[in-house]
Amino acid sequence: MRYSWVIDSHVGMVRDANEDAFFPESDDAADGPVVIAVADGMGGAAAGEVASRLAIDASTGTEADDGDVRQLLDRANRAVLEAAEAEPAYAGMGTTMTLARFGADGLLQIGHVGDSRAYLVRDGELRRLTTDDTVVEEMVRAGVLSEDEARIHPRRHLITQSLGMDGIVVQAIEERLVEGDRVLVCSDGLTSMIDDNAIGDVLSHAETPADAVWLLIDAANAAGGHDNTTVAVVDVGP
Repeated sequence: MRYSWVIDSHVGMVRDANEDAFFPESDDAADGPVVIAVADGMGGAAAGEVASRLAIDASTGTEADDGDVRQLLDRANRAVLEAAEAEPAYAGMGTTMTLARFGADGLLQIGHVGDSRAYLVRDGELRRLTTDDTVVEEMVRAGVLSEDEARIHPRRHLITQSLGMDGIVVQAIEERLVEGDRVLVCSDGLTSMIDDNAIGDVLSHAETPADAVWLLIDAANAAGGHDNTTVAVVDVGP
């Protein structure tokens, strides 16, 4: 299968620095395998930027084309942990990561830790593929909170695991893609600002991946832009 993608990032309307990192750094179209990854760093000073970049660099080498996605994120986790141990200024840094590999045969494989997300749009219907590693997500799954309540809950940004922690459990998701599918990979700068209905509407109606990316980033900023926003949109061709 052939894939065309656009990926971009914006610092938002509040933050001074962008702690998100992503791969690849250019837009293109290619036959599979194609790897798309988004990481959202956290930590004092510049540590968040360091963590997200380390994770991206450690997980997106040539092995990413056919390596197990869990192992790719485990490798990224080791890179963040080792850097934090070696440099006191980086102690406690971490990052989310959602890595999606689009296979030549149409198999989508996702490795995921944290609260960045991946979505699939098929026939105009939006479906979230990843599960947030957050306190409020656990409350939603337990029936304590609704999705709408979770979006405004004061603990909505409290994640339960990230790269840079010992003992992480990487989510691994597989989905068989078909021609006409559209996939979104994004940081929570998008999903904390606009809800899934708005995201699905943009993805369903935007003519191109580039249109979708900038409509989503603009919508997040118009809603307040409280965080960095990184958006990758991938269209699936024959």
